[in-house]
Amino acid sequence: MDTNNLSPLRKGIVGVQFLFVAFGATVLVPLLVGLDPATALFVAGIGTLIFHLVTKGIVPIYLGSSFAFIAPMVKATELYGMPGTIGGLIGVALVYFIMSAIVKWRGVGFIQRLFPPVVIGPVIILIGLSLSGTGVNMAKENWVLALVALLTAIVVSIYAKGLLKLIPIFCGIIVGYVVALIFFDVDFSGVREAAWFGFPQFVFPTFSWEPILFMIPVAIAPVIEHIGDVYVVNTVAGKDFVKNPGFHRTFLGDGLACLFASFVGGPPVTTYSEVTGAMALTKVTNPQVIRIAAVTAILFSVIGKVSALLKSIPGSVLGGIMLLLFGTIASAGISNMIHNRTDLNDTRNIIIVSITLTVGIGGAVFTWGNFSLSGIGLAALTGVLLNLVLPQTKEIEKG
Repeated sequence: MDTNNLSPLRKGIVGVQFLFVAFGATVLVPLLVGLDPATALFVAGIGTLIFHLVTKGIVPIYLGSSFAFIAPMVKATELYGMPGTIGGLIGVALVYFIMSAIVKWRGVGFIQRLFPPVVIGPVIILIGLSLSGTGVNMAKENWVLALVALLTAIVVSIYAKGLLKLIPIFCGIIVGYVVALIFFDVDFSGVREAAWFGFPQFVFPTFSWEPILFMIPVAIAPVIEHIGDVYVVNTVAGKDFVKNPGFHRTFLGDGLACLFASFVGGPPVTTYSEVTGAMALTKVTNPQVIRIAAVTAILFSVIGKVSALLKSIPGSVLGGIMLLLFGTIASAGISNMIHNRTDLNDTRNIIIVSITLTVGIGGAVFTWGNFSLSGIGLAALTGVLLNLVLPQTKEIEKG
C-alpha cells in the first residue's frame, strides 16, 4: 500500500485507531503512580510532535508513558514527594542526551557493548517484579473484578485477531469496569463535578540532585528498548532510519520529550511497540498518521470528563491488570537474555545476573551524605559496573 497517498479521512481514521491501541497503556502509568491521566495524554501528544520535529518528520514512531518508570516513580515519591520526583525525571532526559552524543561520536555499537543483555535482562526483570506486591494488594480490594480484568486480558492476548490483539490491557480495563458498573458501586462524583473542558492537572517540579541521580540508572532499559524499537520500525516501514535521520536524532527527540514531561508533571515517554505492531497489521506507516494520533491525544487531554472517568476505575480492576502486566515485563527480561543467547553457564554472567537481582530485590541502599540510591537504579548501576570490571571468561582461560 502506498501510505503516502491516503485520503485525509483515511489518515484520520487510522490515526485514531493508533491512539486507541496506545491509550490503555498510556493512561495506566499515571493512574498507578498518582498523576493525572490527562497529563499523560497531553505529554504523549506533545512529546510525539517534538520527536517528529527533531527527526525531520520521517520516522513513524509514537511516544507514550513508559512502564519502566512505574516502580521508580512510586519509590521516589515516597522519598522526595511528587514535585521532587517530577523534577528528578530531568535525569532521564539527560541520559537520552548523553546517548545521542555518544552515538553521534562512536556509533550505536558502543552503547550495546556498555549495556549487553546480561545487564539489561536482570534490570527488566526487576522492573516487572518490583511492584508485584502492589498489584496483589490492589487486586485484593475485590478479587472478582481483578480476576475479570485479568482473564479478559489473557483471553484477548491468546485468542483475539487483528488490532484487538494489540490492546489486551485496554480490553481488560473496559470489561472489568463494565462488570463493576453492573454489580458493584462505582463513585461517579468526580465525573459529575468535572468540567467538560479544562487543562490537565500539571504538577510543577522542584529540582534537587538526589531524585535526578535516582532516576538516571533507571533510564538504561528504555534506552535499549528505544534502539530495538527503531530497528523494528525500520523493518515495518522498509526504510533505514538508523542511517537517516540516525539514532542521535531519535535519542535527542525522545530526550526532549522526556524533558518536556518533567516540566509539566507527566510520566517519561518512550517508543511504543504497540503502535509499531498496529502499523505492521494495517500496513500504514505514514508519519502523518502518527502525528494525527498525537494531536488526538492532546484533544482528549483537555476534556475534563475523560480524565475524571479514568480516575473512577476501581483499583481492583487495575490490580488485576498489573498481575499480568508486571509478570509480562519480567518475562521480557528473561526472553531478552534467551534471545541474545546469554550463557548462564558462564560464571561471569551468573555473577552479574545474581548480584543485580539480589541488590534490586533485597532492598540494598547506597548512601552518601544526603544522597541515597536503591532499588532498580542501584541494581542497574551495579550491573553496568560489574560488566565493566569483571574480566571475560575467555581472557581468564588464556591467562
